[in-house]
Amino acid sequence: MELRQLEYFVAVAEEGSFTKAAARMHIAQSGVSAQILQLERELGQRLFDRTRRSVQLTDVGTAVLSHARAALAAAAGARQVADEYRDVLRGHVSVGLAASSSFAFDLTDMLAKFHRDHPLVEISLLEAATDILIAGLLDGSHDAAVIAPPLDPPPELGLELVADEALVAAVRPDDPLAANDAVTLDDLAGRPLITFSPMIGTRSTIDAAFAAAGVEARIGIEASDPSVLAELAAGGLGVALVPEPYARARESTLRTLPIVGVELRGSLALAWNSARRPSPSARRLVEYARESLRSKYSRSD
Repeated sequence: MELRQLEYFVAVAEEGSFTKAAARMHIAQSGVSAQILQLERELGQRLFDRTRRSVQLTDVGTAVLSHARAALAAAAGARQVADEYRDVLRGHVSVGLAASSSFAFDLTDMLAKFHRDHPLVEISLLEAATDILIAGLLDGSHDAAVIAPPLDPPPELGLELVADEALVAAVRPDDPLAANDAVTLDDLAGRPLITFSPMIGTRSTIDAAFAAAGVEARIGIEASDPSVLAELAAGGLGVALVPEPYARARESTLRTLPIVGVELRGSLALAWNSARRPSPSARRLVEYARESLRSKYSRSD
């Protein structure tokens, strides 16, 4: 069985005519007929019912058609891969970015390096909520994304940790809580909290912790950028719940308090769809991102 035979078979099935299929394939009708007969002999079944006025698929032909199309699509994909690797990488990649991701992963530098090395690959970037980005990864709209991973990620998602930091309470030095060495969720009850917006995955972790402890969280201000949260706390607008490095970086204006009695962490991950076969350009993008992460961690060791 040859791909050429399958091409002729699909053409006849779609055109409903040997004559039209021959014109579409730019060969003589006798050539199409000969190849179809050869295919039928190899399969041991008639694929078409032929009359003077029409050509109709048999039941066997109908069943074979989807497999023929799949085989041709696979062959076309193989040719595309070979073509893209033959000279230079081409194509298009789509990257998703959860709000606040930039604090842990310098996506700009990674994409700039990728573009320098592969200038013919078009790049699109979308900032959105984690759930939207995950949906895009699952349906193929995005090739990769930096997200706050959900508590129960879909099995199709490949994940590589970008950041995992303890969340702390950050207050002005003159705040009544500043005299403590640490705080509990009960200590935060009734206090105006400055924390991530619901579109940030870490917020769901915070909400779940307060709910499990039976403590009502009084959310005063929401933002997506942890630097903004820390600055608002330094301005005396409430208690910021932020990744520890953001509070420690403002030691002159903030008091950093560990939160005890509960495990509260903020994490981000590079995500991709491991169940889908990526294009060469998308695969290379994920490789670049993972290489950037390895470099980041090796420098910090």
